[in-house]
Amino acid sequence: MKVLVLHGPNLNLLGRREPEIYGTKTLDQLNEEIEALASQLGLEVEFFQSNHEGVLIDRIQQAAGTYSWIVFNPGAFSHYSYALRDAIAGAGVPTIEVHLSNIQAREEFRRHSVIAPVCAGQISGFGAASYFLALYAIFERAGGVQAQNELTGF
Repeated sequence: MKVLVLHGPNLNLLGRREPEIYGTKTLDQLNEEIEALASQLGLEVEFFQSNHEGVLIDRIQQAAGTYSWIVFNPGAFSHYSYALRDAIAGAGVPTIEVHLSNIQAREEFRRHSVIAPVCAGQISGFGAASYFLALYAIFERAGGVQAQNELTGF
């Protein structure tokens, strides 16, 4: 099962940008940890990061027929990008919205996501583990332990 992990704007600055909010891991370190867990779960992941809304839209549209799931941290686009919302709704690829910080405990404008209503779920506030929890959710939706046993032959 292939999963596209999309990182939105400013996530390329992880490790340097507001570490008290976003932590000290770089995007490369985060991706390595995601890939390690995905491998344990029998999932194949591909990563993509962009600071540009249109590029993210293109990537979401291209995901149909190639990926079973999208794990997407849209960053600030969560709060106002109806174009990304429409791309997710139109692509037909189940998507989980993730955030490193707890968007409900931050500034008022961050507390509403226009993307969440077209996603299978939203996970926020657990740092890097937000991504891991999304992978676990995908694993469970795919049949969990039973699916893993079929992959490994046990």
